[in-house]
Amino acid sequence: MNGMITRVIANLEKVIIGKTEEIKLILAALLAGGHVLLEDVPGTGKTVLAKALAKSFDCEFSRVQFTPDLLPSELTGINFYSPKSGEFTFRKGSLFANIVLGDEINRATPRTQSGLLESMEERQITVDGVTHPLPAPYFVIATQNPIETQGTFPLPEAQLDRFLLQLKLGYPSSEESAAILKRFIDPEEAGRDPLKTLQPVCGLEDLLDMQASVKNIYVHEVIFKYIVDLAEATRNHENVSLGISTRGILALTKIAQAYCAIRGEEFVTPKAVLDVMPYVFAHRLIIKGGIHRRGSAFAILDEIKDSVTAPVEEWKAKR
Repeated sequence: MNGMITRVIANLEKVIIGKTEEIKLILAALLAGGHVLLEDVPGTGKTVLAKALAKSFDCEFSRVQFTPDLLPSELTGINFYSPKSGEFTFRKGSLFANIVLGDEINRATPRTQSGLLESMEERQITVDGVTHPLPAPYFVIATQNPIETQGTFPLPEAQLDRFLLQLKLGYPSSEESAAILKRFIDPEEAGRDPLKTLQPVCGLEDLLDMQASVKNIYVHEVIFKYIVDLAEATRNHENVSLGISTRGILALTKIAQAYCAIRGEEFVTPKAVLDVMPYVFAHRLIIKGGIHRRGSAFAILDEIKDSVTAPVEEWKAKR
């Protein structure tokens, strides 16, 4: 597994420069069977990263540009009547793919956004009382622009909770920006867009095998208790009106397993839990005085890290 992960990361870094940690977190979400919300300003590589990920695994890819006039049926599919056959036939929507990129998801109406809920949680879509299973693996990467709010519809808590992680790619450093220009523009480098020439390094079966192996990463009982203690600390914090739910606890455990697997570790450590906790918990917190304030959420989670005592030695013990 480690060899395949290394190849995938190296492949993605042919296109995305200087975001190794973010790439690892997105891969961890994919291996954990979750979904990712990328919130950042335009032009930071969100769409390119999603396309490169699909190419690396040779997955079926679908990109949906969310707009105010996008209909739920365009996502889920529709039964249409054929005069020739005299029967209704189901025509699949954009969600029927292995990796789905929902670009600017907050530009669609709440009704359209709700079309994602069943697919993200149950991996299926129900149209006119008939349930259609989605392909496996199934992974949604949604993007949204945090600085432009005109004509947008904030994601409700129920939908935010469906995302395993919320990440920001951020701007590259000066050196990384120069490397990006050289790679994409300088004819001495490649003379062509590296995304167009990107080749698969793993197949769908490899990805499914890796998802199955992640579940074997050992989690000691004291780690379970540590994760619960962290969640309960959010519920009892004086500045939090709604803390972490049971789904959030499960999400943190799964992503910690996947993150440790990517790092070549056989069991979940307290450090791994703390490393991924902000990306799992921050978008799930509702802060008093506001619905979602990301900066405040991270500050509260820093306090919680210091206030909850981490296990020291017991987690090293095997079953």
